[in-house]
Amino acid sequence: MRKLRAWFLRLLGVSNRGPYDSEFSEEIETHLHMHIQDNLRSGMTAEEARRKAVSKLGGVEMTKQEYREQHTLPFIETVLWDLRFAMRQLKKNPGFAGTAMLVLALGIGASVTIFAFVDAALIKPLPYENPSRLINLFESNQTGPRYHLSYLDYLDWKKLNHVLNSMAVYTDGAGDFLLSNPAGTESVSGAGVSDGFFRVLGVHPVLGRDFHDGEDLTSASSTVLLSYGAWQKRFGGRRDVLGQTVNLDGKPASIIGVLPRDFHFAPAGAAEFWLTISTSDNCAKQRGCHNFLGVGRLKDGVSVTAAASEFKTIALQLQKQYPDANRNRGANVISLTDMIVGDTRPILLVLLCGAALLLLIASVNVASLLLVRSESRKREIAVRGALGATPARLMRQFMTEGLLLAVGGCLLGVVSAYAAMQLLTGLIPANRLASMPYLLGMGLNVRVVLFALMISLMTGVLFSLTPMLRLSFLNVQQGLTEGGRNAAGVVWRRFGTNLVVMELAMAMVLLVGAGLLGKSFYRLLHVDTGLQPENLAMLQVRAPHTSYAKKEQQVDLARRVVNKLAALPGVTLAAVSSDLPVGTGDGLETVGIVGKPNLGNDLEVNDRQVSAAYFTTLQARLLRGRYFAETDDTSKPPVAIVNETLAKRYFPDEDPLGKHLLNDNEKTPLEIVGVVDDIKEGPLDMVTNPVMYVPFYLEPDNSFFVTVRTSQDPHSLLPTMAAGIHEIDASIATSNGVTMTDHIHDSPSAYLHRSSTWMVGCFAAMALLLGVVGLYGVVAYSVSQRTREIGVRMALGAQRGSVHRMVLREAGWLAIAGIGIGVVCSLVAGTLLRGLLFGVRAWDVSVLIAVASVLGISALLASYVPARRAASVNPIEALRVE
Repeated sequence: MRKLRAWFLRLLGVSNRGPYDSEFSEEIETHLHMHIQDNLRSGMTAEEARRKAVSKLGGVEMTKQEYREQHTLPFIETVLWDLRFAMRQLKKNPGFAGTAMLVLALGIGASVTIFAFVDAALIKPLPYENPSRLINLFESNQTGPRYHLSYLDYLDWKKLNHVLNSMAVYTDGAGDFLLSNPAGTESVSGAGVSDGFFRVLGVHPVLGRDFHDGEDLTSASSTVLLSYGAWQKRFGGRRDVLGQTVNLDGKPASIIGVLPRDFHFAPAGAAEFWLTISTSDNCAKQRGCHNFLGVGRLKDGVSVTAAASEFKTIALQLQKQYPDANRNRGANVISLTDMIVGDTRPILLVLLCGAALLLLIASVNVASLLLVRSESRKREIAVRGALGATPARLMRQFMTEGLLLAVGGCLLGVVSAYAAMQLLTGLIPANRLASMPYLLGMGLNVRVVLFALMISLMTGVLFSLTPMLRLSFLNVQQGLTEGGRNAAGVVWRRFGTNLVVMELAMAMVLLVGAGLLGKSFYRLLHVDTGLQPENLAMLQVRAPHTSYAKKEQQVDLARRVVNKLAALPGVTLAAVSSDLPVGTGDGLETVGIVGKPNLGNDLEVNDRQVSAAYFTTLQARLLRGRYFAETDDTSKPPVAIVNETLAKRYFPDEDPLGKHLLNDNEKTPLEIVGVVDDIKEGPLDMVTNPVMYVPFYLEPDNSFFVTVRTSQDPHSLLPTMAAGIHEIDASIATSNGVTMTDHIHDSPSAYLHRSSTWMVGCFAAMALLLGVVGLYGVVAYSVSQRTREIGVRMALGAQRGSVHRMVLREAGWLAIAGIGIGVVCSLVAGTLLRGLLFGVRAWDVSVLIAVASVLGISALLASYVPARRAASVNPIEALRVE
């Protein structure tokens, strides 16, 4: 403790030469005086007597220093000396230090930013009890592997399986409820779950209780759980909220609990109110009505694969037991983690690889700078070695300088990473962020900080080893006789050129990745949606079920809304529909084709309810037949319009007009009266499915979307549209106002492709910049080292053009080598990107040629300045300098 106290006092600048030091000095002086007196008595002169006495004591100052070191920590003292010396060296070279730290901060900042996203999405555990044991359950059919299951199938799955401890169902995507309060009616987000949903997840309310068993039955009173955000926002975080009643969709519900702050369930979006599902409606009583998704907790020792096999067996059993409702219905099981973050995992891993490449390029640049700097310091190293410095002592000094650079780069990188996290999170649209709740509150947690420290330590070790490798081969005599300039040039040309080739190759990989993603995004945005998105504005309308429970009331409301909006200035057409184009592709309906038993009398199609002016409002193309008429309602025989995909798939060699479809909702067959060109009713990057359109007035609802075509900027009409609807009935809620163009550009598939393109593009741009700067540095340094050679060449008659070509040729070979290696690596990287590409091959020739051209031109531009400088060398001055 006394040593630590003495060292701490010295660190603070307080002298520790206290009473102990004074007493020891007096004792030394006493012993020295005694030895001098003995020498004088032996006949020595005064000067010789003192010299002999000092020699016998071993040196006064050395003895005092050994005594002081017994009261302090010599190792820490040496480290502090190294730090002070390293800081002085960097201060003497601010250009080198600033450049190295900024380049390193660029690589560390990008890596830490992307790792923070990876940590939030893929590493941080989901806020459930033992989340690795949770699975998501779907039904599969002819159309795809992930579709909803019916409530009756859920009950059978729950009863027949032997692999789950518990199972529940929920409605995916936050639903809209009408919340009535003294201030009026507003649309709020909510979700429906079965009674054991939160117990399956292992989530317990922080206030109040969970749903009891049987609370989702018709006989139970209506209850609701609040999200933590809704509790704080709407009820001020008051604990007396329990027992209060909220009016949702005209029905009172009692608040029984509040969910934890960190709870989220991405498939349900940003739900504020959690209610039990309704088991009393007609859908819950029909095995052919599919509205739910399942979630279950695996028993110990049961794998996801084993569970999938079990549920496929159950699905086959139900197919035999219910051949009409469950024909071709299978089962699909995935882990809940894959369900929630599966779409973002590929792009995050790609971005992490891009960030790692960028960090490697930055580290290579800094290491090459250190290598050249160590060569220029060869004389200094040799002098210090000649004066007694051991190789270990010199290596420790270089290690201190390398770690100091790494620490500086780390601090700048972490600060920039935090700013980038906030910026990137803020750029995510609110509707997309609701589907990625795990990104909320993302920041510099323990794992992210440890990652930053780890990569900083790795770069510090790299920066320390770089000059140490040269130091181990250093000959003292050679270092004293050479200025280090020519040797530095040789090392730089041998090692630096290889580093630049590596940088250019990595830049090529990132540029090709950005090019493939960019072309894929362009193809995605130019997919034929079957409509004209310009000048379209859309709004969701939700009316209270208590006031609009009957079909006649819902039809009348839709007509009044259409007439009201069509009369607004700037509106040319108006229509209503049950869903928007370029959506999730939900709304599957089981239908049969009358007279075609060979198809199994069982088909899966997207079902849309639309008004008569829907197709003309969207400007969709009618291929055959007619559009709906205003008179197509319950008073007339039911009719339907199908898309071209359905017509080609199920009526390949015949005219579908006049044929009849039969669905579960209508006992009377629907006559096909028209065929329209395919409209993208699902995601942009998905294959178009068969779609059946029926008149909205035949199957109305109290919730629908209204779409208008305008003769002016559609954004400006959205407030007017909402105000006009509220004039019809103040209890009606409107939400999700958007233009069709924005709706398409902000759709999940478009956002995924756009964000990945921008992120990889930014990495590629930074990699290109660092690669070009590295090439410039190599060529410029090579020219500076060959000044004498160039001077001799020009003195012997070499033309400036030949010197110019010589330098450009050297840079060209480096660029060609980097591009060649980069092309090979890009072909491998392209296969990893295959899952993110749309309409583009992983080895797209046009992208490879374009990127190679950009990189080649950039390399020539980078080498032009040093080539021009070399060609302008004055031979006489060059020879005189040398």
